[in-house]
Amino acid sequence: MTGEAESGAEGITETLEIDVDEHEGSLYRVLSSVVVPRPIAWVSTTSEGGVDNLAPYSFFTVAAIDPPTVLFAPVDAADGLKDTPQNIEDTGEFVINLVTEGLTEAMNATSATLEAGESEFDHADIERAPSTVVIPPRVAASKAAFECTLEELLDVGGSTLVLGRVRYVHLEESVTTDGKIDIEQVDAVGRLAGSWYAKTTKRLSLERPP
Repeated sequence: MTGEAESGAEGITETLEIDVDEHEGSLYRVLSSVVVPRPIAWVSTTSEGGVDNLAPYSFFTVAAIDPPTVLFAPVDAADGLKDTPQNIEDTGEFVINLVTEGLTEAMNATSATLEAGESEFDHADIERAPSTVVIPPRVAASKAAFECTLEELLDVGGSTLVLGRVRYVHLEESVTTDGKIDIEQVDAVGRLAGSWYAKTTKRLSLERPP
């Protein structure tokens, strides 16, 4: 990691240069601070023993439209898979719940490290709602939820990439207009880095050029 000066249209600016092959330690802070804001996958699963798990993951996006596929990538625990990917591997099912402004404190509470067999739903006093085609429950207060089945688990370094097929969608009427989802009504919360998050209430619209 070195500091260098670069000349540009407005003069010389100082830049921080990182040679990844020579860099010591993790690039987590750099990656998570630059790739922002990131949507949050608030993932609910149910273990083979019947314990409901709920945890937030911000390495999350859409992988494909047809078939509808989403992905998220939990960082592995020191001894292997965390509860969420382990439950998904065991059962093949999960739900991704949308995090909006009114749910940020509850979402953060579910990131706590709990004893094995303890449910984050109960720990954070979060109401469950039944799913339609999968066993794991939804977050009742979430304005949108995707019920998913496992497509594939991929090892990527110290993380596990989870690919899921969307099987059923729940949309609260408050985020729709004339029967269609309305982006101006989706007050989603995005992840930045450290303890920082972002709101999506300030938006801009740009017409795509021909």
